[in-house]
Amino acid sequence: MTLPDWPVLVAHYNHINHYGQANGMVLTVPTPGHAEYRMTIQEAHLSSPGTAHGGVLAGLMDAVLGAAALTQAFPAGELVSTIEFKINYLRPVLLGDELHAVARVEHEGKSTVVVSGTIYRAHAEATQAVAQGLGTFNRYPATKRELGIRNEE
Repeated sequence: MTLPDWPVLVAHYNHINHYGQANGMVLTVPTPGHAEYRMTIQEAHLSSPGTAHGGVLAGLMDAVLGAAALTQAFPAGELVSTIEFKINYLRPVLLGDELHAVARVEHEGKSTVVVSGTIYRAHAEATQAVAQGLGTFNRYPATKRELGIRNEE
């Protein structure tokens, strides 16, 4: 299996990730083992007047943790799936908040990857952490899925 370079992989993933598209999430991969997502809280994300539903943050956390795990597994011809993750909510997230989620691989084993992450809110005074998470991901052969990724020649 010939693997594409990172820009091709990230562009392809942003294109096929319907969940990310529906929520305005944009993935970047600064280096293998690290991933970042950005999104802005919209009305569709609210559970009460002006406040985002915790599930929005949980979805963002799972996405950024999984993307970081994928950056470690993919070069070995593997994909990942979430085994478990936990999230701690630190502050409420409000309509219009711009979120920046970052994650990094903490441990890479033969069959699992453990990743930690933080979601930040860009605030007028400073950047604030609004949630922290930790996840464990299963590694499995990429040949089990049709990826549809091609390098441009």
